[in-house]
Amino acid sequence: MREEETIFDVCVIGAGHAGCEAALASARLGKSTLLLTIGMEQIAYMPCNPSIGGTGKGQLVKEIDALGGEMGVVIDKAFIQSRMLNRSKGPAVWSPRAQADKKHYHEEMKKTLEGQENLCLKEGEVERLLFEDLENRERKVCGVRLCTGETYEAEAVILATGTYLGSLVFVSSRSKASGPSGFKAATELARTLKEDGFLLRRFKTGTPARILSGSIDYGKMNEQPGETPPIPFSYLNDEVSNTNVSCWLVYTNPELHKLVFDNIEKTAPYGGYTTGVGPRYCLSIEDKVSRFPDRKRHQIFLEPEGLDTDEVYIQGMSTSLPEELQEKMYRMIPGLENAVISKYAYSIEYECLDPLSLTPALAYMGVEGLFCAGQINGTSGYEEAAAQGLMAGINAARWLDGKNPFILNRSEAYIGVLIDDLVTKGTNEPYRIMTSRAEFRLFLRQDNADLRLTEKGYEAGLVSETRYRRYLEKKTETEKEINRLKNTKVSMDKANRLLESLGCSPVTGSVTLAELLTRPEVNYDSLESIMDEPKCTHKAAKEQAEIEIKYRGYIEKQIRQISKFEKLERKRLPDGIDYEALDGLRIEARQKLSQIRPISLGQAARISGVSPADISVLMIHLARAEAEKK
Repeated sequence: MREEETIFDVCVIGAGHAGCEAALASARLGKSTLLLTIGMEQIAYMPCNPSIGGTGKGQLVKEIDALGGEMGVVIDKAFIQSRMLNRSKGPAVWSPRAQADKKHYHEEMKKTLEGQENLCLKEGEVERLLFEDLENRERKVCGVRLCTGETYEAEAVILATGTYLGSLVFVSSRSKASGPSGFKAATELARTLKEDGFLLRRFKTGTPARILSGSIDYGKMNEQPGETPPIPFSYLNDEVSNTNVSCWLVYTNPELHKLVFDNIEKTAPYGGYTTGVGPRYCLSIEDKVSRFPDRKRHQIFLEPEGLDTDEVYIQGMSTSLPEELQEKMYRMIPGLENAVISKYAYSIEYECLDPLSLTPALAYMGVEGLFCAGQINGTSGYEEAAAQGLMAGINAARWLDGKNPFILNRSEAYIGVLIDDLVTKGTNEPYRIMTSRAEFRLFLRQDNADLRLTEKGYEAGLVSETRYRRYLEKKTETEKEINRLKNTKVSMDKANRLLESLGCSPVTGSVTLAELLTRPEVNYDSLESIMDEPKCTHKAAKEQAEIEIKYRGYIEKQIRQISKFEKLERKRLPDGIDYEALDGLRIEARQKLSQIRPISLGQAARISGVSPADISVLMIHLARAEAEKK
């Protein structure tokens, strides 16, 4: 892409985790794409926790990867610790998590963007969106203007402004216009969006202090090593060999809680200095002390920010207390008595949109060609942002080609759960994905995201031939191994020798390998000891086969539930329904349906304020419409 070009198919505003995925997806689908960032150093930056994945979030990253996105590929190059969370529980909630070298992650993503065909990466602050009026009183986005006066034409624009839009940073009563980590805020764009009629609201989040590793006494803490061998995120990698460093666990204490509680009105939210709504599931230390007064201690994790920095992130201790109280508070933690703070904690609030103004394709209703992704849609977290960015990038490209939007429903992916929750139910606080939000989480596992989604990504044009061949190989090997386990008999004597060694009750006749694997005590590794050659050598296929066989009854039950769910999802609601004119709908249902414009009967049923009786009215309307067509 030549620097002097000013006309693009797609313009992406913001190069955080949402913007990077959106721009890469758009460019890889053949669209000339401009990616604008206020500062090059902010590309894929991690202003808060230096990690990727976690409960629910790890599933999102695996799905992004399965669809041809970049987050999993980059974290496999840049992690410094890897773990699979919830190993002691069932596979439905196993969640990969990687501690990132935040500088290396930024560098790898920047390198990927710079080398991507059809993608122009440019530093520049957007002052306002440019529109042209349409006949139906709607508008169409047609480009952007920078604060320098430069303009760029674009048929589609993706807003991915993160926590920079009109952002203010708070330490106690003091505030300043700033993005996270001292970066510049997108002040002008916030102002002009309001002038152009966009209804914005304020959310907030916070981050803890960073402490120099050399001032920490790790001998008073519990070591949290990573898994060996490290677990890759990307399905393109069978194994990864990065450094695996330790994190550390320690706890707060009643003395610390008293200090915080006695000074709680000196924090930004409790002192009334902020107006934004904070996240429910990522509490500041003042929130923990206030909401859980009976708790004697809270977990604190110390996480290194990289291999080439001495800074350590103090997870679980975000605050907006004054600096002098932060010094006292952090030094009350065992091992931090002599802590040297390199960066103080702060709270940040920012502008965002109500996601009920979006379609399931993440298109903004009432403005053609405008898509939104990430924290501007009311979410928190790098992974939620990246997932939305990927989908917005795909859908912007498909919209330009006149194709139907690419939409994943709740039974297909955590990405589907995330977006459906946002555009159907909305959110009154920063939204975070969790495994409990997914009704079909036994089916939507992290290990099978490629089997669920890679075919769809390939059909959409985003999955490379290399990735697709790897998917087909795993699928074939998994099916072969499942069939082999089901059809290979083991003598009673051989089976009982294994069962006796595991403390299990014996069998009374020959059994198949699959029947043995259904025993809770038997896993694939122990089963291999009684297998004859040749054994399966495909690691992912073995894992997949074990899960499919061991949990077959539960999985089949969930598939039946999904089948019922999808019947309502397949009943599409026409775009032009006049809900105000439909007899039998309650007033609240008319208002909510007119606002959200659900695409299916299933989505309509999940809207707050739409009752089963209202759904019956819609079903009658659809049946009449079908009869009239005939």
